[in-house]
Order: sequence, then C-alpha cells, then structure tokens
Amino acid sequence: MAGIIDTIKLAGTLVFALPAAMAGVQFLIDGKTLVGAVLVSLAVLLVVVQHRMTTPSDLPELAVKRVVGSVVSEPEPEDEDRDIVDVTPEDEQR
Repeated sequence: MAGIIDTIKLAGTLVFALPAAMAGVQFLIDGKTLVGAVLVSLAVLLVVVQHRMTTPSDLPELAVKRVVGSVVSEPEPEDEDRDIVDVTPEDEQR
C-alpha cells in the first residue's frame, strides 16, 4: 500500500519539477546558463527533498514499521546449529 502512495506523491512532485527542469534546459540551450542551472537544480532539489523529507502524515507509518520490526524476529542461528550432528566417515562404517 505504501508503494502506491509513494508513487502518487512522486507524481505530484513531478507535476511541479518537470516544467521547471524543462524551462531550465531551454534556458541552458539559449545560453542563459545561470537561470537554466538554477531552474534545473531547483527541480532536482524538489524531487530529492520530497523523497527524503518526513512529514507528520508519515509518522504513523514509521511507527508501525518499527513495532513490526521489533515484534517479528529472525530465528537465532544457535537454535539451528543444535540439531546438526557431525558424522565422520568412521561413524558411517559402523
């Protein structure tokens, strides 16, 4: 479910970032490098910040992930090693 929500958030961010990036590329082509570089940088920064930023609506999801991660645990490797018995070739011959 979180994957769908993240995809929708990314699409919403790209609605604003792509026009700025395209305008920046056009300014770069036209020779206005400062304005073009600023617009492209802002578009990239917008996407990166949206991906990394934690909002108050993300906090319940993070809390659930931590609780589930602490409740569900992997079996300890010690338990698996107790059932293994070393058999030597001499033992097999007997």
